[in-house]
Amino acid sequence: MFGNYLIGLREGLEASLVVCILIAYLVKTERRDALKPIWIGIGVAIALALGFGCALEFGSQELTFEAQEALGGSLSIVAVGLVTWMVFWMRRTARHLKADLHGKLDAALQMGTGALVATAFLAVGREGLETALFVWASVRASSDGTQGPLIGVLLGIATAVVLGYLFYRGAVRINLAKFFTWTGGMLVIVAAGVLAYGFHDLQEARFLPGLADKAFDISTTIPPDTWYGTLLKGVFNFQPDPTVLQVVVWTLYLVPTLAFFLAPARSGGSGKVKADPPVREEV
Repeated sequence: MFGNYLIGLREGLEASLVVCILIAYLVKTERRDALKPIWIGIGVAIALALGFGCALEFGSQELTFEAQEALGGSLSIVAVGLVTWMVFWMRRTARHLKADLHGKLDAALQMGTGALVATAFLAVGREGLETALFVWASVRASSDGTQGPLIGVLLGIATAVVLGYLFYRGAVRINLAKFFTWTGGMLVIVAAGVLAYGFHDLQEARFLPGLADKAFDISTTIPPDTWYGTLLKGVFNFQPDPTVLQVVVWTLYLVPTLAFFLAPARSGGSGKVKADPPVREEV
């Protein structure tokens, strides 16, 4: 559940910050007449994300077992790719997010209502689609069924909405650079487990060989049905009997991705390492 809570919190907070920045800018510039198109765009984006999630969940149930595993494995790999891109993108652009959104909103205000709807839809819709895809892939990789992971996601989104409101009211100030760095690093760990499980799905679908080649089996030491086995599964998508391919994929993804993500940014041309300055977004 914790991994899914983290997904909901991280993605939800990004969307909440975007909404807060858009609304606060319109209020401060006395353009309250543009709030309705913004909320329409946000509503359409949320509806699209929910529809996409439902299509993934219920559409896949009509497929054969092999087709379900092939689809699940393929989309898990796509989801990990999107989440990896997202955490690196936010690490690089967090300090410029407010200015970028203000620039897009100024252009949309000049173009009319349709542009405002599109601006809000694109800003929030990307987060929603990424969340729906990654949550679906994470739920497939979980042994807790559907209820536990979905509760975790909803709790994370609810926390993000509350934090977003507090940001807007000026009641909370946190260092967003550190927040996105820590949650991004943890999401990379969660994504590594989802990626490994995705490759296991492709092995189950017989797209990839090596299903019977177990790297190790510690099911007797860490039984999956114990509280600590469940905790490891829920947080890290831990599997006590992975295949050799799963271990190789998990290692090849996690080690370099986490190293690059946590490495300090380099300044262009000087060759010297330059750490990102702290970011305290105010809306």
